[in-house]
Amino acid sequence: MLGEEVPLRPVSRQDIHRLEAALLIATLFRPDVLEEIQKAEERLTWVDSLAVAAGALAREKAGMHVSRIADELGRTETTIRNHLKGKTKAGQLVRETYEKFLREGFKIELPEAIARVLPVEVEDVGKLKEKLEEAERKIEELKGKIKILEGKIDKIKKILLE
Repeated sequence: MLGEEVPLRPVSRQDIHRLEAALLIATLFRPDVLEEIQKAEERLTWVDSLAVAAGALAREKAGMHVSRIADELGRTETTIRNHLKGKTKAGQLVRETYEKFLREGFKIELPEAIARVLPVEVEDVGKLKEKLEEAERKIEELKGKIKILEGKIDKIKKILLE
């Protein structure tokens, strides 16, 4: 999704889902939002509110009526209206993210703390692949030695049984 074009005026169901996901991800990775989530007692409720607000805004931008949005998201019309009007913190944050998309396009700037835990560098991947291949060669070599030893053990068993 990071490389995809995100439709700011969704037309299809797929466009709605792409905008919804982009809004949620970009809002979640904002440094101020990450801080708030860390401080929050009810983290799951906080994230759920952001998800509902992102879904509501994406559907509103597609031209859906509040009642249909509420049905699709399983929330009351009042909750949806509050998110869309920015009366909730989640609604305000998601709308700010949408406005940023309008100004700058779809970009997610990962906070330093998140960037540090992302997958290893490409150079490291190459080194790890080499080590894996070497380990696999060693395993095959050891399997061969095991077969030779099993053969010798079988010969010794035959000699002992005679």
